[in-house]
Amino acid sequence: MPDKPARGYEIAPSVLWTDRVMYYVIKIGGLSIITAVLAIFLFIFWQIWPLFQPAKVVPDASWALPPGDYIAMGADEWSEYPFALTRDGRLLFIRTVENGAIEERPLPLPAGEKISSVFYHPKRQELVLGTDRGTLHVIEIGYSTRFEGDRRTVLAEPRITLSVPLGVPSHPILLGDLDGLGGHRLAAALQRIDGEYRLTAALLTQRRTLVGAGNWTLTRTWDLTRELSSEPLRLMVNERADGLILALSDGTIKYFAREVHDLALRQTFTPFAGDSGTGSIAVVEFLFGDDSVVVADTHGENKIYSLYEQGSAGRRFGLTKQFPSLGAQPSAYAKSLRNKAFLLSGENRASLRFATTERIRWEADLPFEVRLAFLGSKYDSIWLLDASARLHRFTLDDPHPEAGLRAFFGKIWYEGAPEPAFAWQSTGATDDFEPKLSMVPLLLGTIKGTVYAMLFSTPLALLAALYTSQFAHPDIRRLIKPTMEIMASLPSVILGFLAALWLAPLLEQRVPSVLLMLIALPLTACAVGALWNRLPARARRFVRTGYEFLYIAPLLAAVGYVAWQAGPFLESILFVARDPSTGVSIADFRLWWIQTVGLPFEQRNSLVVGFMMGFAVIPIIFTIAEDSLSNVPPAFRSASLALGASRWQTAVKVVLPTASAGIFSALMIGFGRAVGETMIVLMATGNTPIMDFNIFSGMRTLSANIAVELPEAPHNSTLYRALFLGAMLLFLMTFLLNTLAELLRHHLREKFKAI
Repeated sequence: MPDKPARGYEIAPSVLWTDRVMYYVIKIGGLSIITAVLAIFLFIFWQIWPLFQPAKVVPDASWALPPGDYIAMGADEWSEYPFALTRDGRLLFIRTVENGAIEERPLPLPAGEKISSVFYHPKRQELVLGTDRGTLHVIEIGYSTRFEGDRRTVLAEPRITLSVPLGVPSHPILLGDLDGLGGHRLAAALQRIDGEYRLTAALLTQRRTLVGAGNWTLTRTWDLTRELSSEPLRLMVNERADGLILALSDGTIKYFAREVHDLALRQTFTPFAGDSGTGSIAVVEFLFGDDSVVVADTHGENKIYSLYEQGSAGRRFGLTKQFPSLGAQPSAYAKSLRNKAFLLSGENRASLRFATTERIRWEADLPFEVRLAFLGSKYDSIWLLDASARLHRFTLDDPHPEAGLRAFFGKIWYEGAPEPAFAWQSTGATDDFEPKLSMVPLLLGTIKGTVYAMLFSTPLALLAALYTSQFAHPDIRRLIKPTMEIMASLPSVILGFLAALWLAPLLEQRVPSVLLMLIALPLTACAVGALWNRLPARARRFVRTGYEFLYIAPLLAAVGYVAWQAGPFLESILFVARDPSTGVSIADFRLWWIQTVGLPFEQRNSLVVGFMMGFAVIPIIFTIAEDSLSNVPPAFRSASLALGASRWQTAVKVVLPTASAGIFSALMIGFGRAVGETMIVLMATGNTPIMDFNIFSGMRTLSANIAVELPEAPHNSTLYRALFLGAMLLFLMTFLLNTLAELLRHHLREKFKAI
């Protein structure tokens, strides 16, 4: 058998060894990238998972209280020293950190006065007590801390801070409340005189000077008895002392509003009118902030009415939330002092609900009947007093009640808003502010900025790539391509700086000029191209192939200059509006847009972003598209030209389809660059999370929102995790788009591989 002929060359062992090493290096590198992407995904998912978890409530401890008719309950800031008040005036404090020792303190009421009504304000830790002698007493539960060595002891000292004789003396106050901020307080009292109810309200003022605060003075009183159409059930004053709520047994609620020194009935509404199977009103209480009223009937139906502007009628209550039925007659209510959560309980059922998102955070049947309840001021505990006078404490773990699918992606009816809306506003000026964490405006802003940037960059980048690869002289091509690639190295912050401080003010004054240029330049280019094709060959041969732009560019520059200068003239003809301050008609596109179209016009808007972010995206699309077009085999072009096709026909009908897969990849990479852009959008749009595609309004994108909010977000807070949710949406958006782009690119490559 003849020997196998030897090869004409031998592979060096070092080459084989290097090949094996690089094989494993590349393989490990690819797997590492996949692992890193998966790890990023899992980390972000781990951060957002707690946002969608319900509240956790666990029984903690209980204490037996002395028998009695308990009518109020509260606690200090840390819920270490709760108190309970009995109708006969016993004020009991429970030392929960000292084996439940009970201390009884005398109620600082004048001798001989007895409690006839009670209202507890947990925010200020004040009891408003009505007595049988027609007086309202405000008793503050003053807490203090004493240290003896390493031992810390919480002390309580109840004291009267204000006493107001109201109504007819020596007649018990059946319902009463007093509240207010600053130097104004509003008091209200209901009495029964000779078998008839009498409702009195009074305004108290306190003069404050540099020396200090003076005494409270009764400024004005109102007799509201005529508004009592049936038996009163509940009487409440809001914390701003400008509103009074009266609930009646006929199912109506009356809202009295105070303006300066006048108190008048503004609204009467029936929360459960027309509802089948509803009972009478059982609960009427303010939500934290006193802008919403929680109502429930004897069958457990639960609704929330909030104040908002209703046209010429002013601020009135309207139905904004409706919860599932409690399934029992409510007997106890407690509101959170941290957020819009509230506890509704009745018989042996308790339900923790969150008003903003209209969700039940926790609900359970208990082995006892609930009589009184309150929520710890830190929103970390639930306290329930049962019918046998036993106090139960439950630990509450609910760090993200504001979160949820509806909060992030659904329309929410926020307090003060006339209708449900998608909104992002993470912080506010007061503690009772409702965080607005909808991702929809941010998603819309991301899409909006990307669309306008791609509308500007795509035609310029693709046409430039087509011209450079198919028509430009090689010497010109060697100059254009590096220049375009250098453009990609410009920092985004510089482009954003130029957009905000130079381009935005310029475009604000010259929108008609820009519109003329956007119309005139493409039309001129098309007209010149059509004219060029109609010139005889003997005329075109005087222009060197690939240098035609040297003759067209000056004409385009001249047309652009004329269009820019003609903008004010066009504005004076087409865009005339009435000056709101003088009533004179003036040429002002900005005013015309606002008055005619009815949409806002902001200096930093989507047009600015489209130009500047498009400028940042053009180099990426151009470079990849130009490479794809240049890599089309020269034989394709030669064959097309040999068959009589023009250079333009060859470029459009042969080269462009062949390179379509690469061009599509260029567009997708440019799209990804625009989606993830941060600094340009942050500096050039005003960063306003609004819901419209108006080209003259701003936006806020997911990436810009993360850049703005993350430095101020407390670690592991709802806002902190919501920003990670935004990052997850951005991650999924780019991942899905890139996956789709790769599938389509593969389809295009298979389609044209036989060419």
